[in-house]
Amino acid sequence: MNFYRLLSIIGKQRTSPGWQNWSSARSSASAAEAHSTTLPTQAQVVICGGGIMGTSVAYHLSKMGWKDIVLLEQGRLAAGSTRFCAGILSTARHLTIEQKMADYSNKLYQQLEQETGIQTGYIRTGSIFLAQTQDRLISLKRINSRLNVIGIPSEIISPRKVAELHPLLNVHDLVGAMHVPEDAVVSSADVALALASAASQNGVQIYDRTTILHVLVKKGQVAGVETDKGQIECQYFVNCAGQWAYELGLSNEEPVSIPLHACEHFYLLTRPLETPLQSNTPTIVDADGRIYIRNWQGGILSGGFEKNPKPIFTEGKNQLEIQNLQEDWDHFEPLLSSLLRRMPELETLEIMKLVNCPETFTPDMRCIMGESPAVQGYFVLAGMNSAGLSFGGGAGKYLAEWIVHGYPSENVWGLDLKRFGALQSSRTFLRHRVMEVMPLIYDLKVPRWDFQTGRQLRTSPLYDRLDAQGARWMEKHGFERPKYFVPPDKDLLALEQSKTFYKPDWFDIVESEVKCCKEAVCVIDMSSFTKFEITSTGDQALEILQYLFSNDVDVPVGHIVHTGMLNEGGGYENDCSIARLNKRSFFMISPTDQQVHCWAWLKKHMPKDSNLLLEDVTWKYTALNLIGPRAVDVLSELSYAPMTPDHFPSLFCKEMSVGYANGIRVMSMTHTGEPGFMLYIPIEYALHVYNEVMSVGQKYGIRNAGYYALRSLRIEKFFAFWGQDLNTLTTPLECGRESRVKLEKGMDFIGQDALLQQKQNGVYKRFTMFILDDHDTDLDLWPWWGEPIYRNGQYVGKTTSSAYSFSLERHVCLGFVHNFSEDTGEEQVVTADFINRGEYEIDIAGHRFQAKAKLYPVASLFTHKRRKDDVELTDLHGK
Repeated sequence: MNFYRLLSIIGKQRTSPGWQNWSSARSSASAAEAHSTTLPTQAQVVICGGGIMGTSVAYHLSKMGWKDIVLLEQGRLAAGSTRFCAGILSTARHLTIEQKMADYSNKLYQQLEQETGIQTGYIRTGSIFLAQTQDRLISLKRINSRLNVIGIPSEIISPRKVAELHPLLNVHDLVGAMHVPEDAVVSSADVALALASAASQNGVQIYDRTTILHVLVKKGQVAGVETDKGQIECQYFVNCAGQWAYELGLSNEEPVSIPLHACEHFYLLTRPLETPLQSNTPTIVDADGRIYIRNWQGGILSGGFEKNPKPIFTEGKNQLEIQNLQEDWDHFEPLLSSLLRRMPELETLEIMKLVNCPETFTPDMRCIMGESPAVQGYFVLAGMNSAGLSFGGGAGKYLAEWIVHGYPSENVWGLDLKRFGALQSSRTFLRHRVMEVMPLIYDLKVPRWDFQTGRQLRTSPLYDRLDAQGARWMEKHGFERPKYFVPPDKDLLALEQSKTFYKPDWFDIVESEVKCCKEAVCVIDMSSFTKFEITSTGDQALEILQYLFSNDVDVPVGHIVHTGMLNEGGGYENDCSIARLNKRSFFMISPTDQQVHCWAWLKKHMPKDSNLLLEDVTWKYTALNLIGPRAVDVLSELSYAPMTPDHFPSLFCKEMSVGYANGIRVMSMTHTGEPGFMLYIPIEYALHVYNEVMSVGQKYGIRNAGYYALRSLRIEKFFAFWGQDLNTLTTPLECGRESRVKLEKGMDFIGQDALLQQKQNGVYKRFTMFILDDHDTDLDLWPWWGEPIYRNGQYVGKTTSSAYSFSLERHVCLGFVHNFSEDTGEEQVVTADFINRGEYEIDIAGHRFQAKAKLYPVASLFTHKRRKDDVELTDLHGK
């Protein structure tokens, strides 16, 4: 790997073999010269950015047959942050989609040299992830289980084995490690040049030293780009501008919000050791020590993610090619000390240089990809959180699929630009958040951790009242939501600091909230739900909703319909509830993080009709979920209206008075399967209605509850949630929601053909409920999500969500079961018989627990003081 390019001084031209080969390839292909000033006047796609992301997108688009592509780089190719990348390719990631992207990148980079003739410095070294604590080892075991089931070799090893693989390491403080033998190191700049060379040979035109001033937009659609060398008309624009992606997005007349921010990132380079390290020496990741170490020309390259990062370019400072920022040895000292503790023999080694370069981070530590919700045809791939090399190949592939086919081949919702709103684009928010995000890359991530910065951004009118009553908060799409309520007699400090993979300290609190939901009445503030109103002067609203949704929404006024908003493949773009307010007006309720995504989908498919109005009314209504058998008594007393099922049937909506307040939309549903009502309250009445509900409810045992109780209730009822269990590749037929699909409702809807085909052919995965049998809640590790599922010893899928069921006194996991052929590995049809005949296990950090599979909710047949070991689980389907 040619790291001298990393350290070259800007202005001093160094010509690498990669650049020579790339130029030669372009010349032989009779392509335009890289420094040509004559740009084409039109193209199908214009890509901004000549780093590893931009060249990867160009490479994959050209491989998929698209030729009319122009890539523009404001400086030199691969001269931005790509040039400074430490060159470590690691597949050990927490998210499955990230593991898959890194695995694809690994395979791609390995064969690039053969494909292009450009040396990329690819060396398979393997990686060793060290654990100084048992919790860190548990985290590694969870990752190890997930890697193995997607075909990435890895194993948990002992400290002694670590010493054998890397004799220079001090292992006395280790409790174990994870070895990933197929990880690699590579020259990121040469990879980018190789990708550019291959793309060029496939017809992509590449121009460096060309600056894009802004993107031209007409009627909400990309129309072209304005550069310092002229205009180019285009249909698609791809922003791969790295740390400048934020600035470029805001430069349009119709701004595109791309929330990312740069921080300084440090690593040092040493002279070769007395006995130079072998080129295949494993890369070391010591997350507890906050450092990584790799071989570099017989010496060491070592950097890390410090606790006190230094954000830069908040004011939008620009530069063509990223120059080496100032050394800061005082700032790097904690990482250097950690390095010397791990490798004491380096103490006398000569350090060549401390490299300081910018790395870009996002508000949630996940990269950003996808189409802008504001401008059609405007795609983004940026914000790699120091993993650009690992993700570059896979991310470029998925984005190219997205552009060509309209969707990628994997579920990438966790990376989709539309998971963010404009509210995450405040410079102050981004500066403060990335100062938290950068250390979190190596921090131990236990379940249910929450960001601490950028909080109290979006709050319900009841926030202060609930906070004063002990609410502990979580954040979703910038909205504060209560997790649970700490009773006055609990140790608040201990709960706040509780982080564990085992039974959490809030267990008893949530149990009491769940019990109250089942026996009395609870209130949960669910104001964060996305709320839209669709209205028309004629039948336009009904017609477009019938086309967009799988269920029949042509129901009597006052009725509520649970339905999916599907894509052409029959997968869920949204899972929502729609109440018909009158003949021409509908109220749509969706998950919190659907606010941007759902709006964009609706606007994309709705006709430009002045008689059709779509309005986001999320901020107009406070939503209270009144759950429990006594909810009917509370509302009856407050409204002086009968609320029994005879007068207020299930899935019914009616505007009522509650207390002194008029115009409250009361709906007979709770999103949990328990009896009760949702109250959608105009915000000016929220505090009054809440106070009245709590006052009247005292005699019925009312109390506040949070989302942890809601989660337990919905999972034990086998309710799937979008974004956790359901995604764009999941169909209603695969998760037992046939009743929410009306294939013969009298008009076509999006996804109908795919569902008809699936109904005929059968499903290849099935949403299943698992009840853990031999799991000790007090002593064993808890399942959270992403645990591998085994059927008769064979891997068949992963869990998507889980919770402890206080009714069943068991852990319940939800997930999808596949039927992989033992001979070919191909997926086969999954039948109910296939599910029911299997013996199942759930893998939690390498330990497999027996589980019973159910395709329908279960109920407990408890007798008083009956031991949970003797509990029988009865299938409700037969009742």
